[in-house]
Amino acid sequence: MDQRQALIAFGALSQETRLHIIRMLVVAGPDGMAAGALAEKVEVSPSNISFHLKELEHSGLVAAQRQSRSIIYTANYEALGGLVRFLMEDCCSGHPEICAPAAEVAACCAPTAKENLQ
Repeated sequence: MDQRQALIAFGALSQETRLHIIRMLVVAGPDGMAAGALAEKVEVSPSNISFHLKELEHSGLVAAQRQSRSIIYTANYEALGGLVRFLMEDCCSGHPEICAPAAEVAACCAPTAKENLQ
């Protein structure tokens, strides 16, 4: 991830509703959540959730897929991990072991490719 991409991602996350959406999608895992369900949980109107999801999708932090009449949104774990790696890239003046716990946490929760295929 380069600085421009990181700035776009941080810009998208710097709004309370969008940060809440990302956290819910991370918890939802690879199955994701429908836009309507997200709107209900965040307690915003359908047009408002669409606006926020569009911003998150533009940033690359979420992906959308149509399933029947619903659009299902999922967290883009690769992009989220890239954002963490961007922050930790030059960690601790050549002593990466200091940052290792944070890197392990970032890597532990991403679904595997096998899980994504199910």
